[in-house]
Formats: sequence, structure tokens, C-alpha cells
Amino acid sequence: MLQKRLRSFRYAFSGIGALMRSTPNARIHLLAAIAAVAMGFCLSISTLEWSLVVLAIAFVFAAEAFNTALEQLTDLVSPGQHPLAGKAKDLAAGAVLLAAMGAAATGLLVFGPRLWHWLASGG
Repeated sequence: MLQKRLRSFRYAFSGIGALMRSTPNARIHLLAAIAAVAMGFCLSISTLEWSLVVLAIAFVFAAEAFNTALEQLTDLVSPGQHPLAGKAKDLAAGAVLLAAMGAAATGLLVFGPRLWHWLASGG
């Protein structure tokens, strides 16, 4: 039972690795996440703010992973051009965009006032 659980974690981490290797947008999200974490440390955000930032980051990566999985599955079942396959891919990409916009809004709400204050005080 324990080995089965450990194997499932190994598959999940393999999927995360595949996402990072095969999806350029995931690497862009990773850079944005690293920047957000660095800013969080530099600006000493609160525990609640950390929670919001971490949830936003996780939501974007989950959306990107679902999008990538749906794109690959769509390519498998519909290798040719089909309007419904295109619509499915567009909807999944739209979900990632919504998640990224939500994360950006969270970043503005968490970091914006601190950055404004820092800039107004002369850095």
C-alpha cells in the first residue's frame, strides 16, 4: 500500500517535470512565481498575504497543467482539424489566462501598496 502511494507521487512529480520541460508558458509562470516569492521575502508580507500568493501560484500551475493535459488528450483523439477540438483547446487556454489574470490582480493587491510606499519614500 505504501509503495503504491509513493509510486503515485513519483508519477505526479514526473508530470510536473514534463510540464516544465514541454510547456514554455509553464516556465514563464515559474519565473513569475520566483519573482513573487522573492518580492514576498523582500517586502515582508504577512502570513495571510503569503497564503494568497501561494494559492494564486498553485492555481496558475494547476490551470496550466490541466490545459496541457487537455491539449495532449485532444491531439490524441482528434489528430486532424476539428472545430470542437479547437474550441476545447481555446477554452482551456482561456482558463489559464483567467488564472494568470487573477494571480496578477492578487500580486497588485499584495505587493502594490508596499511597492508604492517604497518608491514614494525614495527606495
